[in-house]
Amino acid sequence: MNFLEQISQRAKADKKTIVLPESDDIRVLKAAAMVQEQGIADIILVGNPDEIKKRAQGLDISRCRIVDPLTSEKYEDYVNTFYELRKAKGMTLEKAREIMKDYVYWAVMMVKKDDADGMVSGAAHSTADTLRPALQIIKTAPHSRLVSAFFVIVVPDCEYGHNGIFIYADSGLNPNPNAEELSEIAIDSARTFRNLVQAEPKVAMLSFSSYGSGKDPIVDKVIEATKLARAKAPDLLIDGELQADAALVPEVAKSKAPGSPVAGQANVLIFPDLNCGNIAYKLTQRLAKAEAYGPILQGIAKPVNDLSRGCSAEDIVGVVAITAVQAQTNYRRRLISSDTGAD
Repeated sequence: MNFLEQISQRAKADKKTIVLPESDDIRVLKAAAMVQEQGIADIILVGNPDEIKKRAQGLDISRCRIVDPLTSEKYEDYVNTFYELRKAKGMTLEKAREIMKDYVYWAVMMVKKDDADGMVSGAAHSTADTLRPALQIIKTAPHSRLVSAFFVIVVPDCEYGHNGIFIYADSGLNPNPNAEELSEIAIDSARTFRNLVQAEPKVAMLSFSSYGSGKDPIVDKVIEATKLARAKAPDLLIDGELQADAALVPEVAKSKAPGSPVAGQANVLIFPDLNCGNIAYKLTQRLAKAEAYGPILQGIAKPVNDLSRGCSAEDIVGVVAITAVQAQTNYRRRLISSDTGAD
């Protein structure tokens, strides 16, 4: 059973509700039909019911719930909630009413209000247009200091990583994280890998240098981030700075990073900046014919995830399944917090 099949099986075992705001995109409607047919999640589509049904001719979306903000009985409640969240930033009720007509903002508010368990958007929107409402309405999780983005990379017939499965971070959000932020990205990515892949994370802090072979401020940043991450999470296997070949290939690791607990077996790759992370995931996806799911968000209080605008309907199904599993974990964490009285 491959990674996506495993994730889908977990999603089916405790079905969650995922809202898709981009109902004017045929790929989203195809994905909605596939998700419902496979029983991965319950789907809410945001938009005008007549227009959606007309656009979806030939697709079975009969089991999807359709919500139109303009006719919803919850419109005023959502408007007032958004106004209260943002009034200190100059929000007015009139502006809140206009913003809540935006399907992405509406979908994020559904997640905020527990009317949906997670949201997936980005097939027809930029990352900024997906993340802005999420950060304004849902904000960061209590255990995280920043929101970052990762890709799950599944490389076919690959001897490296965890049976060819990797997490690449940050590959979609933070342009130039400092050492403190990079350490947080590493720790959150390790948690994410353990949750999604259900295997031990082995985190490589990547650079063009291995163990001091190169000198540069960006190398110094990675070295400092590694120290910080180890101090914050001593139970995790984290090492750096490592070149990509030292992180992945056992033979290279022996010469470039002897004695490393991670080198030669890394499955979580942390890039020094977004430039490196974004280039690396796209090269891996195209040249290695890898599956690339994301960008998936971590560090946010409830699951809201982005898509690449070049995604297929099948890609959307994968991200919906991942979002559903994140929602399961989020629900369990909230139960534990309420039982213990923790914030």
